[in-house]
Amino acid sequence: MTGKLAILAGRGAMPKALAEAYPDAVCVSFDGVETPVPRVDAHHRFEAFGALLDDLKERGVERLVLAGGVGRPPLDPQSFDPFMQSLAPRLLAALQGGDDALVRLVVSIFEEAGFAVIGAHELLPELTAAPGLLAGDAPDAAARADITRAKQILTALSPLDVGQAAVVDTGIALGIETQQGTDEMLRFVSEASQTLRGKGGVLVKRPKIGQDLRVDMPAIGPETVRAAARAGLQGIVIAANQVVLIDRAALIAAAGETGVFLLAEAE
Repeated sequence: MTGKLAILAGRGAMPKALAEAYPDAVCVSFDGVETPVPRVDAHHRFEAFGALLDDLKERGVERLVLAGGVGRPPLDPQSFDPFMQSLAPRLLAALQGGDDALVRLVVSIFEEAGFAVIGAHELLPELTAAPGLLAGDAPDAAARADITRAKQILTALSPLDVGQAAVVDTGIALGIETQQGTDEMLRFVSEASQTLRGKGGVLVKRPKIGQDLRVDMPAIGPETVRAAARAGLQGIVIAANQVVLIDRAALIAAAGETGVFLLAEAE
């Protein structure tokens, strides 16, 4: 797919990597969201979504990639432009749902306006990992049983739009990712009573069933590995080709330094 590209930039390393790989792309930043892109071509407010759409069209943009974390920014309804006012009922309904509902709304708005929404992994395939062991030793039988259990938990929770990660140790669920994120879950696990712990446990991270990977792909980075090590985990298992590896070289180096295995498995 061709056509002028815009990078709607959030937090984290991904927007910067995309901007460097696609120097002709239009880089857009937003109020309240610090982004590391080397340049900003346009700056917008979420409350003035109509102005954003008009600006992109005037610049000849045909393709969009939403990159980096944004979270749920505070919105001032008094500052809504007419377009946002027209979206208010749909926005309210989406905000009462989980992240997937909000993501689906954002994607549909752009698509209704005539833009093609593409995933960062489509522009930078090296962001994800093919099936295989990326670092450390292959999981033993106990770890494999924990991996299976964590996958079962995530499959069961998937329709509820809760989170993308779980920690299991000796069959016991020690942590489920919620809105606070993976690192906060791992901090919680690190403080769990030793009476609940077995030989170490594993972190499994993968998309929810039906998740739109164009705009909400799970991600792990070097700090995820270090947090897993602090929590005493044996390893991390990710869905092959469906989880972003932030700073891949540093991530794998961190796994080697901490002794945490890193495994990508086909779903």
